[in-house]
Amino acid sequence: MKDRAVSGLRPAAFRPGRRGVVASAAALALAAVTGCSVPAPRRGGPSADPAPGMPVASSRRAQLMQIAAHPDDDLYFMNPDSQRMVDAGVPLVSVYVTAGEHDGKNHIPGRKDTVADKAAYSSARHQGLRQAYARMLGLDKFTAWRKGVITLRGDRRAEINTLTHGNRRVELIFLNLAMHAPRRWTALPSLWKDRALGLRTVVADDSPVRKADTYDYDALVDVLVGLMEQYRPTVIHTLDPDPDIQHSDEETRKKDSEQRGYSDHADHTAVASFSWAAMVRWVADATEDGGAIPGFLATSFRGYYNRHWPKNLPAQVLREKAAHLVPYGGDPSWQCGNSGGCGDYSVGGTRPLSNKKGWVRATHYRYPDAGPVVAAGPDGRLVAYGVLGLRAVRWHETRAGSGQWGEPDDLGGGPLAPGLGSARLADGRQLLFGLRFAALGGHGYANKREIVLLEQDAPGGPFRAWTGLGNPERGDDRGRRLGVPVAVTGGDGRVHLFVRNADKGVSGRVRESDGTWGPWRDLGGAEVQDGLAAAVDGAGRVHLFAAGRERVHHWTQDSPGGPLVFRPDAVLPLSGGPVAVAAAPGGGLELYLRAPAKKELTGVRLDGTATGRTAFDGYGPVAAAGAPGGALLLGRDLRGRVVFRGPDGSVATRTRGTVALESATLRVGPGGPVAVGLGADGYPWAWAPQARTQG
Repeated sequence: MKDRAVSGLRPAAFRPGRRGVVASAAALALAAVTGCSVPAPRRGGPSADPAPGMPVASSRRAQLMQIAAHPDDDLYFMNPDSQRMVDAGVPLVSVYVTAGEHDGKNHIPGRKDTVADKAAYSSARHQGLRQAYARMLGLDKFTAWRKGVITLRGDRRAEINTLTHGNRRVELIFLNLAMHAPRRWTALPSLWKDRALGLRTVVADDSPVRKADTYDYDALVDVLVGLMEQYRPTVIHTLDPDPDIQHSDEETRKKDSEQRGYSDHADHTAVASFSWAAMVRWVADATEDGGAIPGFLATSFRGYYNRHWPKNLPAQVLREKAAHLVPYGGDPSWQCGNSGGCGDYSVGGTRPLSNKKGWVRATHYRYPDAGPVVAAGPDGRLVAYGVLGLRAVRWHETRAGSGQWGEPDDLGGGPLAPGLGSARLADGRQLLFGLRFAALGGHGYANKREIVLLEQDAPGGPFRAWTGLGNPERGDDRGRRLGVPVAVTGGDGRVHLFVRNADKGVSGRVRESDGTWGPWRDLGGAEVQDGLAAAVDGAGRVHLFAAGRERVHHWTQDSPGGPLVFRPDAVLPLSGGPVAVAAAPGGGLELYLRAPAKKELTGVRLDGTATGRTAFDGYGPVAAAGAPGGALLLGRDLRGRVVFRGPDGSVATRTRGTVALESATLRVGPGGPVAVGLGADGYPWAWAPQARTQG
């Protein structure tokens, strides 16, 4: 089914009129007086808007916004990415939706006499964050912050804490919605689902906010949209809106604080859903009546997923990340000047590293991708494709080889998850694949995901309308678990499309040379992480690789044109995250990966033999490209800087330009290798490394 490429598909508006606001408030008041549940009028969930051609509002400034469920979610799950941006001078505003008060007991290890005090515990966690971010800015942990009150949409009020140091600035905003409510142990998930629920805020000790507010579903979305409009973030960090299906026994589930049936805390999922609904509504509101798309990049981070999969942070990066949780945890003996307490006492000391749950030991992306899609245009200029403002966009290099980029062109397709898959047809036409939030709404509205395709009409020319490729899963709940699409064109000209599915396996679909698509097919095999890697060997056979629990798993064709088959006898090593694939001399393939918690990069052939140590220490994803003398490699060093390694062992480090986000693409052209990535300012960056021998 094709989406009509016309602006009429855009929803008229998502904000209620005055009558809707009054009706909602009246219904809540009636419910409070009578004790009855009176469903208020609600807006429908945000709708897909694939029509291209809107203006894009972008600037060269950078602003990071984090939206977390609890105080400490950012420290556990979004670092070291947040720290890298703060270190580079990107201002940070971090929004905490719940008060984090739980049962009100700020447990001191070794003591069982803790008295419940929700206002004090919430305040102690706020103080812990101030201590952690003061240290992140290079200041004493007890540095005084400027406390104030920010007025939000609907005349709601929240505490805001601000601290600056040189060119660095951090703002913490505490919405302080209660984690629990009468007959609602999980209040935020209930707020997402329940048409009639109103949720009160917690007034924390020592807060300048002294009066509680009430939130319903629309109020929370509106407040988040209002903050986005005020701060105009260019990068938004959220938690995972669609965590893995995870069946754990009841004792383990409760011990690990996971929601029944899924690998994350229920609050994480609800707040991530609210965050994505707010982003979609922000775009819809901004583009109403011909307005411009906000130019922001979104990243969602896995939560308790970290416990179930190999850890991917080497010792140096782990120590740096865990160090921020020590001042957050604080100590009851500290004299911090906060009456509620000096941190979340069960978290501090050595406990971030000794906790068996291991949350701090990994940072996994919900939508890992291989960086922007990069191609060369007919005039030699590079063209980069990515997702900006939840929509596909295209940037053109201003002139060939300049490394400078023009303003983005909107290609539509939204709302899209981060990252695009791509394949190039035999005639040179570009295919782009995305994971679309086809519907995203609480209160029983549809919550659907689908894979979508954008196909170029002629090489270097315009694109056709977006086409829906469906979902390999039956039912919306399973369909929400899809991963990022990955595609490759085989030696016979057919395009193979792959996605991680709800069973943590792989599903595929094949496009024939005449443009028709076959059905979705489960490829079998074992459970894998997302971040699939596809390649074609010298014989034209398609290969697929994915990091599993015990080793990297491998699917391939027996011959070009045949079906992909799982290779259970693969002898590939265990990897902490996605692998990179490069062509090897003689027509074979080589893989590059890091073992769990290791800084060293390992090169391995398909028969399991090592290609030799690459002397490329770092962390995170790696890009690889084949070259006559050996593979070219691109990744991050232990300080988070982008590093290139040539086949002779020489290295170059990118030390200038906007801070790089996540993965970058390595392209080898007539002028040599070029790295292209997305920066915190919402623009691409290009870097032509001049490798030198590492000292």
